[in-house]
Amino acid sequence: MSEQWKPDSWRSKPIAQVPDYPDMAKLAEVEKTLATYPPLVFAGEARNLKAMLAKVSAGQAFLLQGGDCAESFAEHGANNIRDFFRAFLQMAVVLTYAGALPVVKVGRIAGQFAKPRSSPTEKRDGIELPSYRGDIINDNAFTPEARMPDPRLQLEAYRQSAATLNLLRAFAKGGYAAVDNVHQWMLESVKGSPQSKRYMELADRISEAVDFMRACGLNFAVDSTLGTTDFYTSHEALLLGYEQAMTREDSTRPGTYYTTSGHMVWIGDRTRQLDHAHVEFCRGIKNPIGLKCGPSSKPDELLKLIDVLNPDNEPGRLTLIGRFGSDKVAELLPPLLRAVKREGRSVVWSCDPMHGNTITASSGYKTRPFDRIMQEVKVFFAACMGEGTYAGGVHLEMTGNNVTECTGGARAISDADLNDRYHTVCDPRLNAEQAIEIAFLLAELLKKERAGQELPAVSGL
Repeated sequence: MSEQWKPDSWRSKPIAQVPDYPDMAKLAEVEKTLATYPPLVFAGEARNLKAMLAKVSAGQAFLLQGGDCAESFAEHGANNIRDFFRAFLQMAVVLTYAGALPVVKVGRIAGQFAKPRSSPTEKRDGIELPSYRGDIINDNAFTPEARMPDPRLQLEAYRQSAATLNLLRAFAKGGYAAVDNVHQWMLESVKGSPQSKRYMELADRISEAVDFMRACGLNFAVDSTLGTTDFYTSHEALLLGYEQAMTREDSTRPGTYYTTSGHMVWIGDRTRQLDHAHVEFCRGIKNPIGLKCGPSSKPDELLKLIDVLNPDNEPGRLTLIGRFGSDKVAELLPPLLRAVKREGRSVVWSCDPMHGNTITASSGYKTRPFDRIMQEVKVFFAACMGEGTYAGGVHLEMTGNNVTECTGGARAISDADLNDRYHTVCDPRLNAEQAIEIAFLLAELLKKERAGQELPAVSGL
């Protein structure tokens, strides 16, 4: 790909997972309007995230990335955003304290509205309609009108992303994320569970340490780094017309471009074709980029993608997100780890234990068994340690709500329980309790991983 990149150069490439808009003039009008809107995030913020991810690639931090499978317009509200943020903070503090590593916090939020689909259409009772592709494209209701792609939904997605970002920034920088609020982050849905007891014991130890530091005169005001946190947003860069409309030239560094729809974007397993539009678009923007690696990923192909997406081998630029399935990861991941290490490529390796472990339960619901999710995380860490590579992150579909979408976990959600609180419009998510249980597992794995590293790899922690 030696040809010159431009924000619209992707339009000359083949493209997968594109919605079939009936009114292209209306689509062009919406994209033109979006191009005049203020950016949702700023280039400097994306650069800060890249610098943090560079520390992850060096084994000096850990990436926690998670959130909704697909955000819903109907569920957009302050309480849902707050509860997600609280669950995320609980996970981060478990990893930071027990794992003894700084945690880079990146949400699948404020832009995760589009979803790739295995089929362009869906059939029910002999009626075939376009598949639901996320609220930024069409509606989940099974009617011809609802399933027709509507470009105006992009404007609503922008507005909801802006509102979500506004609240997240207030939570992160307004004092709510201060470490002395560690007990206040507990969600009602988690109280009384085994994870609640473990978390509260850890929170008590943190509070004791905080009280000691305060007695020594350490300030926890909002303007202190201990009173705030850095929180970044991410989503799959699937709807490229929207991403192009949100792409801006960095005025402080002419000739460089960022998509301002989120701090980090990733390329999905279904759209990572080397000569296609999604790779073409992402190679030119300067945001941190994620690349999903699935069962069909081959070492040679992966190295070519790395060369295209990160030609300067810039630390923090590229995160490889493995999503193989618990029964395949032990076989398929090590050859990729060996190839990337052999060629000296600087990447972050992260584990997505969700997408390769989706099944249909006997009740008919799509679900993900929690034991398979946990197993893939364990094998991912073992494979990385076996190849001398740092297991740098985890990528989860999760919510702060008390849903019953993934079977298993401490409360042993069964197939029969799925009907109780199955709220997702797309893929099943971990509830807060299950997400915190994974955080404790990750903390133990990080301890083992760090024990096998030399001290310089974790200096300054």
